[in-house]
Amino acid sequence: MTHEEKKTAKIVEELTMFFFALEASYIDTRIEKKGSNVTIYLEADFHPSYADKFSHLDHYLNGQKNDGMGDIYWELAGSGDPGESSQLLLIGMMIDRAEIELGTDRVKLTMYRSI
Repeated sequence: MTHEEKKTAKIVEELTMFFFALEASYIDTRIEKKGSNVTIYLEADFHPSYADKFSHLDHYLNGQKNDGMGDIYWELAGSGDPGESSQLLLIGMMIDRAEIELGTDRVKLTMYRSI
């Protein structure tokens, strides 16, 4: 397994823990790798009382990609408390962009990264 595959797995792990912390009872993930591009799909539900946790999600995931920081700190993904903004910022540094579809109790994320 390459470092890039491990980074993708860490992204999925961190987001899975994030949604468990939001009392998710349904989390569905899918990863597609085509050449040097990886697409991560995640759909999850969450308890409506946690809706405020998504107010900055677009900012965290669509922040500026930082390959240098991602290369140094990717192994820390999943090591903090679930839902910490620092963990979501780290994921944002490791992906190129994210599309977010937010409902009242369900979210769909599509994240793109080139490897």
